[in-house]
Amino acid sequence: MAKKAAKVEPVVVGSKVRALIRGKGAMMSSELLDALNVCVVCCVEKAIERAKANKRATVKPQDL
Repeated sequence: MAKKAAKVEPVVVGSKVRALIRGKGAMMSSELLDALNVCVVCCVEKAIERAKANKRATVKPQDL
């Protein structure tokens, strides 16, 4: 993952991530949501590329 990634539109629900982390007795840094969002976007983009490479318009779980 790049150190300084361009700002992308949020796709993760911050309150849900925060609740999950707090529920496990951990704390969350202020930069976590941005980094997690970049990871999710990257993963989805790779899945889209794989689906297209397999001549499909539908992204399936196996594309992840």
